[in-house]
Amino acid sequence: MSRSQLVAEHLPLLRRYSRALTGNQAAGDAYVGAMLEALLQDQSLLDEKHGARAGLFRLFTQIWSSVSLNEESDVVPILNPSERRLSNVTPLPRQVFLLLSLEGFSEEEVAFILNVEPAEVRELADAAGREMAAEIATDVLLIEDETFIAMDIESLVKNLGHNVIGVARTHSEAVALAKTKTPGLILADIQLADGSSGLDAVNELLRTFEVPVVFITAYPERFLTGERPEPAFLISKPFQPAMVSAVVSQALFFQRNSRNRSPRAAAS
Repeated sequence: MSRSQLVAEHLPLLRRYSRALTGNQAAGDAYVGAMLEALLQDQSLLDEKHGARAGLFRLFTQIWSSVSLNEESDVVPILNPSERRLSNVTPLPRQVFLLLSLEGFSEEEVAFILNVEPAEVRELADAAGREMAAEIATDVLLIEDETFIAMDIESLVKNLGHNVIGVARTHSEAVALAKTKTPGLILADIQLADGSSGLDAVNELLRTFEVPVVFITAYPERFLTGERPEPAFLISKPFQPAMVSAVVSQALFFQRNSRNRSPRAAAS
């Protein structure tokens, strides 16, 4: 397999990680674009000691960590200042949490990606866990047509300390449930029971109120092309509980920080 084929194979999941890290599609894709430009200029930047995928994530981390130090970088104007480096850059523990829980890297691979000692990884993961546990509980709307998957997600969400206001199997059910109580988080499947779209349902709801959304799909690569407006937070089917915890926590983290940084929040 050629170098370009290796990059293409792992690019969708790198986009997912980048978007989860920044909390935004445009910001996440801009950092991935900057990494690809650097790799095109110098292919020796890709260290494949732990495989091509880990090497790409390592190079991405190096680019992501240095962009804010270079205000002349082409990537900076693409990013909305309120979206770039929320809370003074996502801390190292959060990167460890995402790499372990969302991307499934081993602790050794995470140490390689972040250029830290292996012993530090577990400490950083524990620190992230404490931060995630401090998240304020919220009301969650589930949009999922598969009964057993919905039950699993509902149980997991409740164990994270959140309240599930209802489970919708169709577009119309989702809209009706949201009218009874405005959710603080939406977890939505893409393809629903009656052939309707969870994406369409969410877009309709977002016209009336603002809420973080995590999409669940068996085909995440279809929504990670960078060719159209796409979800910032994606969970792949089948999913691991740790992955749901990681993505939900990230979505709520960015929503909370966005509110804290808004003029209205500052004036209150």
